[in-house]
This record gives sequence, structure tokens and C-alpha cells, in this order.
Amino acid sequence: MTTSTQVIQRKRVFEVSPTRQRVIGIIEILLAALILLVFALNVSADVKTQFVMTPGGIEVGRMGDWIVPSQLTLFILAGLCLLIGVYQLVKSFGRWTNALVGLCFLFVIFSFLVWQAAGKSLNLAGMLSSAVMLAVPITLGAFSGILAERSGIINIAIEGMMLMSCMVATIFGSLARNAWVGLLAGILSAALLALIHGVLSIKYKVNQVISGTVINIFAAGMTSFISQKFLQHIQNLNNPPMFTRVPIPLLANIPLVGPILFNTNLFVYLMFAILIILQVALFQTRWGLRLRSVGEHPKAADTLGINVIKTRYMGILLSGLVAGIGGAFFTLGSVGRFDEGMTAGKGFIGLAAMIFGNWNPIGALGAGLLFGFADAIGSKLSLLGSAIPPQFMAMAPYLITMVVLAGFIGKGQAPAAEGIPYEKE
Repeated sequence: MTTSTQVIQRKRVFEVSPTRQRVIGIIEILLAALILLVFALNVSADVKTQFVMTPGGIEVGRMGDWIVPSQLTLFILAGLCLLIGVYQLVKSFGRWTNALVGLCFLFVIFSFLVWQAAGKSLNLAGMLSSAVMLAVPITLGAFSGILAERSGIINIAIEGMMLMSCMVATIFGSLARNAWVGLLAGILSAALLALIHGVLSIKYKVNQVISGTVINIFAAGMTSFISQKFLQHIQNLNNPPMFTRVPIPLLANIPLVGPILFNTNLFVYLMFAILIILQVALFQTRWGLRLRSVGEHPKAADTLGINVIKTRYMGILLSGLVAGIGGAFFTLGSVGRFDEGMTAGKGFIGLAAMIFGNWNPIGALGAGLLFGFADAIGSKLSLLGSAIPPQFMAMAPYLITMVVLAGFIGKGQAPAAEGIPYEKE
């Protein structure tokens, strides 16, 4: 392919249709109106909002509180949103369109927090820290889905794998009195379910959605049975040790960022480590090229000497390993015990984050953090005495997902051969 052809293709990728340009511009202007009419005009000019910038219970990396004039801040945010919307109507931002849409929504979220905490104090750093923790299982679920679907296997069994890992990690961690043993056992249990999914999907060519659904139902039933039969009556089986905070020297002392990202538990570090490894492995190595080629055009990959069957087994097994880490987080990194259905659909939200991130690890992390932040806001609303039911904020991830799937942000590019069994000729 010539260089000029590549340039033309890039321009087409970043091209925004006139209709979509106008729709996005109008929406951004409406968001500005929302900030102005609902938030700014309902706050007194002399009221201030106080944001606490250090999570509770943290001594290192402390930062002074941030106090802002509520109404003036809201006017500024509304003005910025309006400028972005007007520019989008007149002249599109091109490749930056989606980023600017996201920025406008962030302005709305921050405006909501300024309005809600006007005259009060809100621990913003604590909310961000909670958002990172809540994003861990969602993001790891998204990474699990990327590994499977990039190799051509639809893996809706992530929820079941995570749930099984929760329970197994609890039992083995409790028996051994060692969190590392529990983590390893949980990962292996999820990998076993992934292997079953792989055998059904690859060898026996069972419909992959049905196979994944069966595994989810099996995991839900088995964990519920074992929980009611044993864990609720034998407390020694449901009391695993947990991974505690491990501050990283020097980095943990950085104000705001340090307490949130560098003074946390193992699972947050694993999430970022897997992000880096996965991003580099998928797009910078020969292994990643082969995995992606199997998910895009397996027949062409086979012609070039790539073992399609082996590569797909590798993808689904790695998917299970990552899902196992995400499942173990609930019991070994968050709650400290197993309860029935405690994954609460995070595996499915992880799949939504994968789609939101366009099957890209960095995009999936951004979506996971967004969903985690929506959950964190919901939990803080009740503490602020908000009249808005927190259940409405809990719906935010699902509403965002529907908007994304409807094509507002842009059409995702799923692997072309996902869900299609491969038969070697």
C-alpha cells in the first residue's frame, strides 16, 4: 500500500459526517445549557464548594483542600462547553471530536459535584480512589474479553469465570491462610472454565454465546450451592486473608496522585501492569499480530503458517487467567468473604467496557474508570444527603453503554471473525 493511500485512509477514519457533526455540536450546547440552567442558576453567588484532596485514612501524600466559588466555577464550565459546541457546529474537531465530547461530559459531571456539594465538603480524592478500586473488576473483565475476542472467540462467560474465582479464592485462601494461594487457586478455576469454553467453541464448534451462557449458569448454581451448603455454616472456609495497601516508595508521596494510584493494593497494580503488557503485546509484537490475524482472517493466517486452533486456545486461556484475577479481587482485595452473586454483573459491564474501548486495552481502561466513577458518585450521594436517589447514578454505566452501542461515539470495529468457528481445509 502506498504512502498516499495510507494518508487518504487515515483522513477517512477521522472524517465526521455533517449530520453527526451537527448532532454532536447541538448536544454539547445542550450540555452547556444544562450546566447553566440546572446547576449555576440554582447556587448563590457567595457559596463555595470544598473538595478534600486526600483519601480518608491516608497520611502520606497529603494535599490541602481545594475551595472553589461554586457559581463562578459553574459559569466557566458552561462557557467552555458552549464554546466547544459552537465550534463543533461551525467547524468539526475531526479526530478530536470524541475526546471533546468526553470532555464536555466530564464538565457536566464535575458541575454536578460542585452544585451538589455547594456549601458543603466533599472528599473528591476519596471518590477518585473508590472509582479506581471499583474499576478493577470491570477493567480486568474488559481485558479478558479483548484477549478472547481478538483471537476470534466470543467470551460472555467472563461473569461466570469471575464468580467461580471469587468462591475458589475464598476457600483456598481460608484453608491455607494465605492470600497468594487463594489468588492462584481462583485464577486456575477461571482458567479451567475458560478451557471448557474453548473446547466447546473450538473443537466441537458449539455456538459460543450458548456455551458462555451455560458456563455462567453453571457457575451461578455451583457457587450458590456450595455457599449455602458449606460457607454459611463453616466460617473458617469463608474468612480469607486480604491483600492490604502497599505504598510504593517516593511515588506514594506525590500529592493527590500518590494516595490514589501508588498507595493501594495488589489488584490495582496488576490492572495497570496487565494494561501495559497487553497493549504492547497486542500491537508491538509478532505474537500480538498473530493473535489479531486469527481473529480477523483465520484462513489467511492459516495460509501463512499460523496455527489457528492453538492460537485461539491460547487466547481463551489467557482470557480465563485475567478473569480469574478480576474475580479474586472481590474477596481478596475488597470484601474479605464470599457472598452469592457478589460479582453483580461486573463481567457483563466489562464486556460493555471492551466495546466502549473499541477492543483496545487503553480504551477499555478509560471505560472501566468511567463506570467505576459512576458507581463511586452513587455511593457518595447518600453521604451528601442528596435528594437524587443513588440508584439513578447506578444506572449511569448502562445508559452510557446504550449510547455507545447506538453509535453516538462512533462505530466500534469488532474482530471480523469473532464467533465464527474455524474449520481447517
